[in-house]
Amino acid sequence: MTAREADIAANKDVAGAERKPVIRPRDAASLILLDRSGPRMRVLVGLRSSGHAFMPDTYVFPGGRCDPGDHALPYSSDFHPLVLDKLASIEKNRRTPRRLRALGLAAIRELEEETGVVIGADQGVDNRGVRKIAANLSCLRFVARAITPPRYNRRFDARFFCTFADEAGIDPSALRASRELHDLQWIEFDNISDVNMPDITQWILADVGRLLQQDPSLPYGRPVSFYFNRRGQHVRLSI
Repeated sequence: MTAREADIAANKDVAGAERKPVIRPRDAASLILLDRSGPRMRVLVGLRSSGHAFMPDTYVFPGGRCDPGDHALPYSSDFHPLVLDKLASIEKNRRTPRRLRALGLAAIRELEEETGVVIGADQGVDNRGVRKIAANLSCLRFVARAITPPRYNRRFDARFFCTFADEAGIDPSALRASRELHDLQWIEFDNISDVNMPDITQWILADVGRLLQQDPSLPYGRPVSFYFNRRGQHVRLSI
């Protein structure tokens, strides 16, 4: 099911009557960064400020809305072929590889902007003071997609990528909070209930936990969870 099809389904009641128009979701991407250096797996989350219109005062993964220029960002290595195939299949092949690649580039860009962490080759700062990164897409797994329900005043069609800190060449202690995401924390999977997380964040973490139980290396191309709303009900598909 595409984002458009999910919108149409959500915009009708059980009897099929049309409701008022809903907000079309915007593309977004998040990155689930895992630390396996200790005895228990940990995940990086940060707190969104109370000033945010969307999910304020909650702990979430680094991520955000895709920018128009994300498709033109440099990268040092491409997605694993199985990841690109999975992205294409869940989008019903309506996007070119370049546009699919932009989703991963957006996730890596947002991670750097919100936490200071770089996945790829740091190319320094340009003449506008913007940090330039040749992103490493090869270590990203595609694990979930979620479309915000129609009742929200802001909606996103979010793709969730996952990787390990050591595999991505990241020092777990090298974090820098930002205005977008502060109180950065590495939370053990067993302790996620100790912080205030949106339901969708908890559901996707549970999905990642199940994948890790099946194979701790998180092989590429595993089934992807797709969350959306149909006729007022939450739906989860495994694709």
